[in-house]
Amino acid sequence: MRLRALLDTDALGLRLLGGEDELDRTVRGVMTTDLRDPSRYLSGGELVLTGLAWRHGPEDSEPFVRILAQAGVAALAAGEAELGAVPDDLVLACARNRLPLFAVHESVAFATITEHVVRQVSGERAGDLAAVVDRHRRMMTSGPAGGGPDVVLDLLGTDLDLRAWVLSPTGRLIAGSKTSGPALPADLCAKLAAEHLSAARTGRRGPHRLPLGPTTYSLFPVRSSGRSPQASRDVRETVLSDWLLAVEADAGDWPEERLDLLQGVTQLIAVERDRRDAARTVRRRLAQEVLELVQTGAAPAEIAARLRVAAPVLLPGLGAAPHWQVVVARVEWEGGDVEGGAVAQSLLEEILVDPLATGPEPSDRIAVAQADDEAVALVPLPAVSTEHDGSEAGLHADVLLEAVRDPLAAGLDGDGRVTLGVSAAVHSAEGLRGALEEARHARRVAAARPGRVCAAGHQELASHVLLLPFVPDDVRRAFTARLLDPLRDYDRRHRAELIPTLEAFLDCDGSWTRCATRLHLHVNTLRYRVGRIEQLTSRDLSRLEDKLDFFLALRMS
Repeated sequence: MRLRALLDTDALGLRLLGGEDELDRTVRGVMTTDLRDPSRYLSGGELVLTGLAWRHGPEDSEPFVRILAQAGVAALAAGEAELGAVPDDLVLACARNRLPLFAVHESVAFATITEHVVRQVSGERAGDLAAVVDRHRRMMTSGPAGGGPDVVLDLLGTDLDLRAWVLSPTGRLIAGSKTSGPALPADLCAKLAAEHLSAARTGRRGPHRLPLGPTTYSLFPVRSSGRSPQASRDVRETVLSDWLLAVEADAGDWPEERLDLLQGVTQLIAVERDRRDAARTVRRRLAQEVLELVQTGAAPAEIAARLRVAAPVLLPGLGAAPHWQVVVARVEWEGGDVEGGAVAQSLLEEILVDPLATGPEPSDRIAVAQADDEAVALVPLPAVSTEHDGSEAGLHADVLLEAVRDPLAAGLDGDGRVTLGVSAAVHSAEGLRGALEEARHARRVAAARPGRVCAAGHQELASHVLLLPFVPDDVRRAFTARLLDPLRDYDRRHRAELIPTLEAFLDCDGSWTRCATRLHLHVNTLRYRVGRIEQLTSRDLSRLEDKLDFFLALRMS
């Protein structure tokens, strides 16, 4: 229906305050809100009804209207019951953003307008698809008893005869309807996720269609309702965290009404996604607190106390004093213009699965913190046993990314990398600092390998890398200061680059020729620098013991 048709209906009590030139806009739906930022629930084409409860002053109108305009809504209708009249600042803001504005007489209920718009938009469509959307909305907004996305998918099956599934960006099956039959095979889920990520990276608008033999799947992005498309200017900020709705049907020949319905369904599933994200907030906060204590060198007793608080949340009903593993992940994009910390955090929450989890959300016992440009996961293991082949149970880096490698590679699309490191299991607060550094060292090992998706575990670390994390901080500082501070001071005063020279000399195994070539120096200049290093530190770089001390000092600095 057109906006001008609303003005022709006297029972709606609408009065046009601005936007006469935009009355031919099409209305595709209606939404009532008093949120300051309702963008998470908008898909475009809505008539937005508001009672103005979000407005606390004239300065609030421009941000609110700009959000609606960016979301592509058809028009705004403001009720007069709250303030008596629509404020001038709102009228001006709508004019600046070319958003048609209606005033709703205080005697007219928003429900009356909503019912009229829904009836007109649905028209004579078979089955009244608008009623189906309304049923979905009631189920999804009725709290936990609503049943989550499975109920929405059941309604798609019973009302529209559509088999559908909700998948994570890594291809993990999140939900499926009872009418969808057997669960999708893991390899098929991975293919669907890879196609979805590839299409998103190339900027194709959904739904994305993927023919596989006689069956065609249509893939609808499920963007988190907590983040509007306008808030994310770069698709790389969300491509590895957004869910998708996979429908066993070819949406290429669907009428506009059915496409609108499925877009509405994705919004409802996004609400459930936000609920699960909110449930993770406590675990994220616990992980952040533990991580900060570990990184700042807090006493083990203080860390242990925090872990005792965390254990009941992360391991409900399974007792305290678990073993822990630390996983560190980083997502890096070429150019460095997109921060990867939040992306890595969401990604770890998707791919780390506690094998003992029994709830509907497999990652409900994984706490992931964000530390600058990396994510750190604290994964509890109620018990650490030994596998039949003698290896330790728990997370293994060599298999952790195996099932999700193809989807992630599609999402990275040649300009991003995911690197991941896994620590050994530790059973006390004293071991967490070592486990964290061990996981970080392992991630660096993974980063040195070719490929877009790489992981490494503690088993792959050299002996000195394995031992260094467990050296007390005060010992580290004293050791490195004694050996390296004289060189740093000299470099600062004379710009002599003794530290880089020392690193290159050790990397070249003490070869004068190779080291001089690497540094683009004459051998005599290199000999002079090494002599100065030996003079300042009273060490002899021809001795194995002194070489080893310098090597360790550089690794610990």
